[in-house]
Amino acid sequence: MIIEINNLKEVEKLGEKLGSLLEKKDIICLNGDLGAGKTTFTQAIGKGLGVKAYITSPTFTIINEYEGRLPLYHFDIYRLNDEEELDLLGAEDYFYSDGVCVIEWAENAENILPKERLDIWIKIVNENKREFKFVPHGDRYVKLVEELLK
Repeated sequence: MIIEINNLKEVEKLGEKLGSLLEKKDIICLNGDLGAGKTTFTQAIGKGLGVKAYITSPTFTIINEYEGRLPLYHFDIYRLNDEEELDLLGAEDYFYSDGVCVIEWAENAENILPKERLDIWIKIVNENKREFKFVPHGDRYVKLVEELLK
């Protein structure tokens, strides 16, 4: 499923709705070029989860944790040298915890991610427009995308 987003307000609305639908152990994998809006979308997801803190990109820390309706574990794995580094950081403990994981640059760790997850590919169309492609893996995520796009 691909949807076109025309402005920042629509990105925020989509992210907030997704955040409001998320449940424990959900894994959201964000992919796209630099500047596509992965962190902006994560901020909106956080808002939908009730996170009050300002969400920043954990490019150098790799993982930031936030409290909301559910804990939000925000990964940015752009700078990882290999998947083993993410494994050594205890990523699986986060994946199977009682929180939600949002992983930027998830394609860099394809082999260690849970098989059931929601991949979201963000493509820059122009300065304001983006295409969001949703690729659900597993029944939970098929239903999540259906609910999100209602």
